[in-house]
Amino acid sequence: MNEWRPDRLGQRLPKLRARGRLQAALRQWFEGEGFTEVETPILQLSPGAEIHLGGFSTMWGNPAHKYPEHEQRWLHTSPEFSMKKLLAGGMEKIFQFARVFRNGEGSALHSSEFTMLEWYRTNAGYEAIMADCAALLRLTSEIVGAKELRFGDKVCDPNGEPVRITVAEAFRRFAGIDVLATVGDARALERAAGLSPRESYTWSDVFFRIMLDKIEPHLGIGRPTILCEYPISMAALARAKPSDPRVAERFELYCCGVELANAFGELTDASEQRVRLQADMAEKQYLYSVYWPVDEDFIAALEHGLPDCAGIALGFDRLVMLATGASHIEDVLWLPVR
Repeated sequence: MNEWRPDRLGQRLPKLRARGRLQAALRQWFEGEGFTEVETPILQLSPGAEIHLGGFSTMWGNPAHKYPEHEQRWLHTSPEFSMKKLLAGGMEKIFQFARVFRNGEGSALHSSEFTMLEWYRTNAGYEAIMADCAALLRLTSEIVGAKELRFGDKVCDPNGEPVRITVAEAFRRFAGIDVLATVGDARALERAAGLSPRESYTWSDVFFRIMLDKIEPHLGIGRPTILCEYPISMAALARAKPSDPRVAERFELYCCGVELANAFGELTDASEQRVRLQADMAEKQYLYSVYWPVDEDFIAALEHGLPDCAGIALGFDRLVMLATGASHIEDVLWLPVR
């Protein structure tokens, strides 16, 4: 409490100043790469596509109506929908430092309000985003003066070439499971993992339990890890890999056992995207009694034509944490949510 007090603010100030230097340097790097910085609305019809995230809602008196009736709107969990609309409108390389909101989140690595660095490249595959990640980690080391990234007792060399491993390989290596053979069958995945059966758990629930307990602690140790090729049922807004339609062009970046970023080779098919969003929101309603509507303007942008592109969302606060050795996300926030 009272993190504004001079003594408590003073303890955080070196990390906060490092945060500012890093943000300025990242902006300069993106501009040097030909990116345009954008700002998109926080208030959205649909906050995102994530099944397991909570959202903040509010009521909007739409001024376009002669007799305004309040309509439900949400604070976005990611600027993804809006940024893809800009890509459909003709932008080619864009980035954004976005304030995003996820209700109910709070831990050493989670805050209900935080900063996400999101960027997109058109006419590029997700391998180009992998290269971006390696470059940004090297830049982070240089600007902050961090020879290693650290979280607890886990360390990672930000200048090391990232290790690339598929989800299927990670599950075989660290959990002894052929995860692709179980897709859609929660009970089969539970049996393979030696977990007690729970009829209330969906396949994705079991997948994340195994990820958290058996996979993530091994990722990004010593060198950054790129965990790629997620099962297609977890594609979210990513396209299928042409050479193996069982998996998606999706990867996550890990350092020190901490997930830093989530990236896609972006799905551009409007009809398939609608089907996926509806299926995900049906599962969300089943699990949490909450349904986020499909953003028809987003679907219209895909129908107009989203170019071949790839994009990523990186937790900027987490990057600052690892670079400064912070043990809690609130150590790198000017003021936490209270």
